[in-house]
Amino acid sequence: MSDRKFVIVVGDGMADYPVEELGGRTPLEVAHKPNMDYLASEGRMGMLSTIPQGMAKDSAVAALSILGYDPKKHFTGRGPLEAGSMGIDLGPKDVAFRCNLVTERGGKLVDYSGGCVTTEEAVQLLGELRRLGLGEFHLGVSYRHIFVLRNAEVSEGCSPPHEIVGEPIAEHLIKSSDSVSQSLNRLMLASRDILSNHPVNQRRVRQGKSPANMIWLWSPGRRPDLEPFEKRYGVRGAIISAVNVINGIGAWAGMEIIRVPGATGYYDTNYEGKADYALKALERSDLVLIHVEATDEAGHAGDAEMKIRTIEDLDRRLLGRIIKKGRGIAVSVLPDHPTPVKVRSHTSDPVPFAVLVPGAKGDGLRFTEADAAKGSLGLIKGPQFMRLFLSLGSAGTR
Repeated sequence: MSDRKFVIVVGDGMADYPVEELGGRTPLEVAHKPNMDYLASEGRMGMLSTIPQGMAKDSAVAALSILGYDPKKHFTGRGPLEAGSMGIDLGPKDVAFRCNLVTERGGKLVDYSGGCVTTEEAVQLLGELRRLGLGEFHLGVSYRHIFVLRNAEVSEGCSPPHEIVGEPIAEHLIKSSDSVSQSLNRLMLASRDILSNHPVNQRRVRQGKSPANMIWLWSPGRRPDLEPFEKRYGVRGAIISAVNVINGIGAWAGMEIIRVPGATGYYDTNYEGKADYALKALERSDLVLIHVEATDEAGHAGDAEMKIRTIEDLDRRLLGRIIKKGRGIAVSVLPDHPTPVKVRSHTSDPVPFAVLVPGAKGDGLRFTEADAAKGSLGLIKGPQFMRLFLSLGSAGTR
């Protein structure tokens, strides 16, 4: 094991554009976040390009970059990455899809999360679809699930559902004309009729909730080939996240996956628990990446005030706890990609990052998009981040 300890805190989608109702400032500029600003002032800042040109604006692509794996070589789809997190065995010819439970209304996809359907409700809905006998449905959490085809040739899925809210589903089904792809399109359309009439969704409608009345199959792929993280960097790594795709990257890379009670991937996530479990994990690991999804959810909701609140929660309840309790630990904070509240979807713009460099002169900046562009570390490509952080963090202790 390394004699240095490292923590990376990723606020998913935390970066943004200037927001008119915030006086032309970004949520990061408005939020009260003394701990992020401490890292930016006492440490060094830069901008990180996590989404290579032409690639999907996807958290999995960005997370691979942050962990030091070139997404152009290693991203095979969200489906197989999430399958790895769930312990689903994939053979070399198997294809795994991300399977969302979504809300369809009037031929349009109106909610990519099926009204935040509960996992208990999803058990019943997926159980009904298993009777159709095509492929394997694997239960995840809430609206996020996995669909597997064994020994199949499938090259594409539907459009990412969070990018097409309000648009006609017919325009975003699988475009390939091969028989397997068309069978999957028929399966999704059939699911709309079956799930709309299911008692779970009839009850949700009576309660004024959006029904999870259709499945959406997207981002398929085969299992990725990732060099073990410890072999690649000489440090033992661990992941803390409530999001399967992040855990899946860690699982395929041989990192420890730490499950934190109360970690939900939403606004009510257990920030303190993530911090405490990370500090405990450093007794057996060298590096822990903590991923927080709540900031991304606020961006997708187009809710600037909630995004400010989630940034402040991350700063006070998680990052501050790491800084206070984790003496001698090298710490970095960054988004994986922007999720601007006006766009309500991911973008590929570079993101700010800060690294606390023990014993070195800090940049004296605030943790904002504008200040990061002035940082001493400049603009770097995503896969370069991990080696840079490990090198800087090994320079000494706080």
